[in-house]
Amino acid sequence: MQDNQIYDYLLSHGVKGSVQRVAVMKYLLEHHTHPSVDEIYNDLVRKLPTLSKTTIYNTLKLFVDQGVVRMLTIDGKNANFDGDTSEHAHFFCFGCEKIYDIPQSKTNCEQEISLPGGFKAEQTELYYKGYCPACLTKRDC
Repeated sequence: MQDNQIYDYLLSHGVKGSVQRVAVMKYLLEHHTHPSVDEIYNDLVRKLPTLSKTTIYNTLKLFVDQGVVRMLTIDGKNANFDGDTSEHAHFFCFGCEKIYDIPQSKTNCEQEISLPGGFKAEQTELYYKGYCPACLTKRDC
């Protein structure tokens, strides 16, 4: 996605674009690794030397609040970020500590769990945890 398209995408979600915001969003769209703030900072500071971690934290908070990105707390220690806001689950591998996207429709999740009367879910996060195929192979050796 080009910078001007990212700028328009952010505007469509009520986020004013800036060089830093566009750079963070572009990074998330290009890196499907569910990066942490530190990873984003370490990669972007080379291109934007005036960028601070505080700017990244504030940008990501705004993006999460506006529904532009998803924040994942799958490993219980770190906050990771996903630029893909479509309905899908995540898998955390205990071995390599990578996070994988797992196709999953919201409808399937809602069919499995029925909320008590009076509750209305606005967001659902489904996390699986275990070992990816590569780590399973290593464990079985």
